[in-house]
Amino acid sequence: MPRLAVIGFPVGHSRSPAMQNAALAALGLGEEWSYEAIEVAPPDFEVKVRAMAAAGFAGANVTVPYKEAALVLADESSAAAKAIGAANTLSFSAGRIAADNTDSGGLLAALRGSLRTGRALVLGAGGAARAAIWALGAGGASVDASHPPFEVDVWNRTGARAAMVAAELGGNAVDSPIQAKYGLIVNTTAVGLHGEDPFEHLPLSAGGFAAEQVVVDMVYGEQPSPLLGAAADAGATVVDGLEVLVQQGALSLRIWTGREPPIDVMRAAARA
Repeated sequence: MPRLAVIGFPVGHSRSPAMQNAALAALGLGEEWSYEAIEVAPPDFEVKVRAMAAAGFAGANVTVPYKEAALVLADESSAAAKAIGAANTLSFSAGRIAADNTDSGGLLAALRGSLRTGRALVLGAGGAARAAIWALGAGGASVDASHPPFEVDVWNRTGARAAMVAAELGGNAVDSPIQAKYGLIVNTTAVGLHGEDPFEHLPLSAGGFAAEQVVVDMVYGEQPSPLLGAAADAGATVVDGLEVLVQQGALSLRIWTGREPPIDVMRAAARA
């Protein structure tokens, strides 16, 4: 019975198991395949991943804080994962670990129909931020040729890290971004995951959004995040982390099973 999982620290909040198990059932694979959440402390990550194939795992999603580490331990990697410098999807076969990155394609799919040319602001400098910077810039054309590349600014609470990531991926590091000048704002940080006020920790103001903007918040929960709530109040187009989760999860499922993922089933299960 092939097993799948999401690995992270923490990972208890993840909707991936419900979403992926619903998809497997819809594909007629529910009695053969399963998907679970595995919380792994940082000192144990590499040992755990290297033991997964022997434990019957065919693949795994990787979330905070392991996306960059996942790429390092892989035996082979997709062009996107290499370019981004992070992986969120691992496959185990013939004693080898293959790494891919579906965060980039998932973000573009979630934004399909909302993308405009212009300037984008990415908040954060971790694995999800790396995927967003690459996808929104010129690299995203290899995933979706129809998407217009943005000029991407990168902010992180540690300015030196923002500068390093921006230099690697073709963005511009900024210390004090001007909220109104961006057509697209993407929060990839974990701010808000534990109930924090995002406007106390991010260089944004609740009243600074505009109707012509598109705002993405990777954080998701039972209710819309305060960040998206403020953006929606201003008339902005908002995309929550659950929609991005659904789209990247669908791409991962296609990699593992070779089957076309049931997006509507996955979306319903993620939001149940």
